[in-house]
Amino acid sequence: MKRNEYDAIIIGFGKGGKTLAAKLGASGKKVALAEMDSDMYGGTCINVGCIPSKSLITSAAKTDPHAPEAEKAAAFRRAVEEKRRLTAMLRKKNYDKLERMENVTLYDGHARFVGAHQVEVTGDTGTYLLESAQIFINTGSTARIPPIEGIRDTPGVYTSAGLMDVEVLPHRLVVIGGGYIGLEFASMFADFGSQVTVLQDNGDFLPREDEDVARAIRDTLEAQGIILRFNAKTQKIEKGAQGPVLTFEAGGTVERFEADAVLVATGRVPNTQGLNCEAAGVQLTPHGAVRVDDQLRTTAPGIWALGDVNGGAQHTYVSLDDFRVVWSQLSGSTRYTTADRRNVPYSVFLHTPYARVGLNEREARAAGYDVRVMKMPAAAIPKAQVLRATDGLLKAVVDVRTDKILGAMLLCSESYETINVVKLAMDLGAPYTALRDQVFTHPTMTEALNDLFSL
Repeated sequence: MKRNEYDAIIIGFGKGGKTLAAKLGASGKKVALAEMDSDMYGGTCINVGCIPSKSLITSAAKTDPHAPEAEKAAAFRRAVEEKRRLTAMLRKKNYDKLERMENVTLYDGHARFVGAHQVEVTGDTGTYLLESAQIFINTGSTARIPPIEGIRDTPGVYTSAGLMDVEVLPHRLVVIGGGYIGLEFASMFADFGSQVTVLQDNGDFLPREDEDVARAIRDTLEAQGIILRFNAKTQKIEKGAQGPVLTFEAGGTVERFEADAVLVATGRVPNTQGLNCEAAGVQLTPHGAVRVDDQLRTTAPGIWALGDVNGGAQHTYVSLDDFRVVWSQLSGSTRYTTADRRNVPYSVFLHTPYARVGLNEREARAAGYDVRVMKMPAAAIPKAQVLRATDGLLKAVVDVRTDKILGAMLLCSESYETINVVKLAMDLGAPYTALRDQVFTHPTMTEALNDLFSL
């Protein structure tokens, strides 16, 4: 076994890890980065997450769902080819950037702890023992597979990563799971022309959202022709004549449903299996994430965890911010911790996109705030009329005592851009009047903030 010493070892080629590797290498540190899957250079987002899904969503939006079947099938194949081109280009770009750095060594293989500061990497070229006083875990997360009979071995059953790589557009798609990943894929495939049914095992549609917002999101999905089935518990999946057949119980009745494809979208779990964390003294949470403090330090000295694997919000921009938390310690700059991270927004790229930051009305009232609620339909925005995208609503919550913005929920075209303006105002502690009175360009969706915060 070959033994090599480094200033830093990074396990996993995700957003936080690759950024840290480049920064350390540029500062003169000798860095080893291990990745077990050559198709995952750059991390989940670039390869099987937000980038490929948004590429497909962009293509879906240009597809006429009422076109002849052959035309829709061809459009879908072109969309998958474009997605593959894009991810391959970005993957190579990420790999080449680090591979060309003199101080960074890339290892292709499975990494596991064999001691407090020792990592064993096993790949096609052999087994290596890497040693360092500083180790960073950045192994991401993977799809959670529920214990349903036939779910793992029935042809035509996919996770989100697999479904994005099929070449034949499924005429009938069933989505197991009513969370945002499942709904995003449901909306995308409906735009491609698939008949989509979503099975949710309880009756609470988007329970994190206010009732009026959840109802508006549901309306936009059903307007696409998506069928939402609640309290539908999938019992088994088996191979049928044309594709997978689901057996599920809903309202006391057992039903069978034939599909061309099934998407399992029941959440994601941290990638810690096989890391042998106990050998390094790295403890896991009850949910299998690496336990960290607000500086992302694990329970073992000299070992940190960045990104999805530490159990935080599963967004690539949070992984990037995890890098900032770690780098503030390594560089000796002003200490920045996860406790300093505020107002993290999120976006869901539905046919009518949804974006949110901060507290919703229910949460704000529960926290004891005296709130002012502002709400307007998306149809009132001139740019929405220009875009012929008038579905949805905009809602904001303001603290009556301080005039500070507590949160915003935007269900409208380009909400994923507009939400960042609200987040910035919240981070700066600006009163809602700053957005009410701001001079925005016209016609844009962002200028809707003038009207929303005037209500």
